[in-house]
Amino acid sequence: MLNFFNSLFKEAKRIRNAFSYSFDGLKAIFSSEAAFRDEVYLCILLFPCIFLVDCTSIERLLLFFSIFFVLFAEIVNTMTEVTIDRISSEKHPLSKKAKDMGSLIVLLSFLNLLLTWGTVLLS
Repeated sequence: MLNFFNSLFKEAKRIRNAFSYSFDGLKAIFSSEAAFRDEVYLCILLFPCIFLVDCTSIERLLLFFSIFFVLFAEIVNTMTEVTIDRISSEKHPLSKKAKDMGSLIVLLSFLNLLLTWGTVLLS
């Protein structure tokens, strides 16, 4: 029985640490990335609109995920930039290529958001 509680305690600690690391990541990106802050504000504005639009549950879910996909893309873009900058500050064609692809992810997420919202609102 003691083994069970020790395992449970370790698992709870691991989960608590995981949440703590995630919150640290949120604080880091929010404090250092203006683009992420702008996208969070956009999401805060759009989120209530999901419930104001006359649409099906599936369409609401698509609207919801299209919002969070933008945040996800910005996080991936920032991770890419930070990693490249950590490796080297020298300009290199592969570094530029990686950073440009990260930027493309963000652009595609915005296009996805526009297409999803446009389709739902105009249908």
